[in-house]
Amino acid sequence: MRPCQGEVTVGSRSVAGNFAGNSDQQLGKEETLTSTVRAATISEVAALAGVSIGTASKALNGRGTLRPETRQRVREAADHLGFVANAAARSLQTGRTYTVGMITTDSIGRFSIPLMIGAEDALGAGQVSVFLCDARDDPIREQYYLRTLLSRQVDGIIVTGRRTQARPPVGAALPVPVVYAFISSTDPRDCSVVPDESDGARRAVEHLIATGRRRIAHVTGPEHHNSATVRAAATLQTLAAAGLEPAANVLFGEWSEAWGRQAAGILLSSGADVDAVFCGSDQIARGVAEAVREAGRDIPGDVALVGFDNWDVMVDACRPALTSVDMDLEGIGRAAAELLLAAINGEPVHGKQARPCRLVPRASTAVHLQ
Repeated sequence: MRPCQGEVTVGSRSVAGNFAGNSDQQLGKEETLTSTVRAATISEVAALAGVSIGTASKALNGRGTLRPETRQRVREAADHLGFVANAAARSLQTGRTYTVGMITTDSIGRFSIPLMIGAEDALGAGQVSVFLCDARDDPIREQYYLRTLLSRQVDGIIVTGRRTQARPPVGAALPVPVVYAFISSTDPRDCSVVPDESDGARRAVEHLIATGRRRIAHVTGPEHHNSATVRAAATLQTLAAAGLEPAANVLFGEWSEAWGRQAAGILLSSGADVDAVFCGSDQIARGVAEAVREAGRDIPGDVALVGFDNWDVMVDACRPALTSVDMDLEGIGRAAAELLLAAINGEPVHGKQARPCRLVPRASTAVHLQ
C-alpha cells in the first residue's frame, strides 16, 4: 500500500549511481542473464489455461463476467509461467491505471487498518495498487487528497473513517466511482458498506439471555454518538422482545475504561440487581470488569460481561477474557473493494449495504455447570 505523502521517487541519477558501482564483469553477467531469460506471454498463459487470449486477459485484469474457476485457472497458469503483466501496456489497452485511492479520517488506525487489509485482499487479486491518504478529520486536507488522487487518475476511491455516522459525500459529480466503508454517505445514491450495529447488539443481549441472565444493564458511549444510540436502542428492543426490562437506565458516557469503572460504581452503589452488563465498547467493558472484581464480585459467576468491537488488545487483556461483538472490519473492507471494482467495470451498486456482526464467546459469559 502506497501513501500519498512521503512516496519515494528514484531518479535517474540515483539509478545511474547504482549501476556505476558495478564492474564490467557483473554487467556482462546481467546482460547474458537478460538475453537468455524470456518473459512469458499472455498467449502462453491462455494456452496453458485452455482459454482464449481475450479470456485470459479478462481474468488477469479482473474484468468481464467469468466463472471463478476460470479466473483461478488462468491465475494459476500465470503463476506457473511467471507471467508479469506490463503495467503500461495494460493501462493503454484498458484505459485504466489499476490504482485506487483510500481516504481515511482514522489517524490511529483502530478501524481503518483492518478495513485496509480487507480491501487490499480484494484489490490485490486484480493487481490493483492502493494509495492511502490520512485526512486527519480535516476537510481541507481531505479535499487536497481528493484532488491529488484524481490528478493521478485513480480508477476509484474508498472513503473510510472511525465513526459509523453518515457523512456528506466526499465530492459531487466525481469522474470515478466512490464507495464508503464503515462510514456511510448521506446521499442514498452512493454505495456504502457498514456494520449492522443493531444486529450486533441483538446478538449480545440474546447471548446473555441464553446463558440464563435476566437482569441486564447497558453501559455505552456518548449519547450524541450514532453508534452509542443505535446499540442502546437495539439493546432495549431485544430485552422488550424477550419480555424483560433493563436492570437500570442506560448509562451513556465516554468510550473509555475510566467511564467503565465509573459506570460500574454507579450500578453497584445504586443497589440495582444486575447479573449481566452489555457494554457499547471493549474499552468500557474492561473498565467495568476491573470495578466489579474490586467490589468482590465474580465474573461471570455473579455478573456476566459482553463488550463490542472484539478489539484483541482489550479482549485478551480483560480478566477474564471478554466475550465481544465482532463487526468483521476486514470483511467490510473486502466487500467495499469488490463493490468498487464492480463499479469500475460498469456495474455500480447504490445505497447502504449493512453486513451482519458476529458474537465471539469467551470466559466472561461462560456457564459453569454444577
